[in-house]
Amino acid sequence: MDDLMTELDRRLAAADAALTADYPGDRGVRQPVHTVYVPADRYDEKTVADWGAQARTALDEHPEFVKVLDLPDDVYERVRGKLEREPIEDLRIDFEDGYGNRPDEEEDAAAIAAARIARQTPYYGLRIKSLEAPTRRRGIRTLDLFLEHLGGNRDGFVITLPKVTSVEQVEAMVYALETLEAKHDLQPLQFEIQVETPQAILGSDGTALIARMLKAGGPRVTGLHYGTYDYSASLGVAAAYQSMEHPVADHAKDVMQLAAAGTGVFVSDGSTNVLPVGDAIHDAWRLHFRLVRRSLARGIYQGWDMHPAQLPTRFAATYLFYREGFDQAALRLRAYLGDGESGYLDEPATAVALAGFVLRGIECGAIDGSEFDATGLAKLARRA
Repeated sequence: MDDLMTELDRRLAAADAALTADYPGDRGVRQPVHTVYVPADRYDEKTVADWGAQARTALDEHPEFVKVLDLPDDVYERVRGKLEREPIEDLRIDFEDGYGNRPDEEEDAAAIAAARIARQTPYYGLRIKSLEAPTRRRGIRTLDLFLEHLGGNRDGFVITLPKVTSVEQVEAMVYALETLEAKHDLQPLQFEIQVETPQAILGSDGTALIARMLKAGGPRVTGLHYGTYDYSASLGVAAAYQSMEHPVADHAKDVMQLAAAGTGVFVSDGSTNVLPVGDAIHDAWRLHFRLVRRSLARGIYQGWDMHPAQLPTRFAATYLFYREGFDQAALRLRAYLGDGESGYLDEPATAVALAGFVLRGIECGAIDGSEFDATGLAKLARRA
């Protein structure tokens, strides 16, 4: 038997090494529940506070918010507290679609100004223009200027690369970052891939390019973000039917989840462009609330928010999701650890998911951490 096992180890050594390299597991960091995109020309040192204030004003002007969404009082109070304490978890200064094409002098000045005040949230960064030929030079120039003037601690900083259409663009981004790191004496930079084109999902050779993009980007790639409207439009979906819940969106996100599983790369849903303003605010709130809950149920724990009045529904939906599921998750976790019965025979993989669920709820403020030790949860959730 010893000879057999030695031979099996030899035969499987390369596969074992590839599995470890390609699927390292959880990165061990908190995933934000959302990303807020703010056009660079509208970003300043008051942005985060202003968004929080506008979100609270929307609630003050519409005290029926609780009834509109049928929220428990304790969830509403937690949402109010979150809007005071941390209205934005992840902020992206946008130099792409939200900013548009400007004279070079104007974008240069905006990049420098933004860099000097950038760190306002636990996670932050900028979305540059794509590496497509018409915008390639402008995108890298903005990134170069931003890095040159970005002072202080860069923890939590990430770059968003939009409209990726080829593995070669990901490889080029890695090369660009290596060059800029050497120029500015920086530690390794990380980036997200925006899945906004059909080429990212299915290449001309019939393969799922997104998995190859992740391999090409290696540990520098931290996230896959779905682009609701660019992707839907690319597939010919009429504007009235472009949505986070359209079948083409679900297919793309299924592929993204499959590609990212076990890699430590976060998957983020996109946005809804139905804004909670004016007479239609109730309908827009109900829609956003439902879409966020839908994403969470599908195992996608992050999404985009585009307007301050979307923050209340983002946190309300997220908090309700975790609070509704906490009691059963806690019971099953305790039973798995040998403390009582739950009526479930949970296996290790499910215990990992249960621990991850509770840990995410604690990290975003949906539930209190007093019942479970966060370190123990992180270990059970297999966070690195």
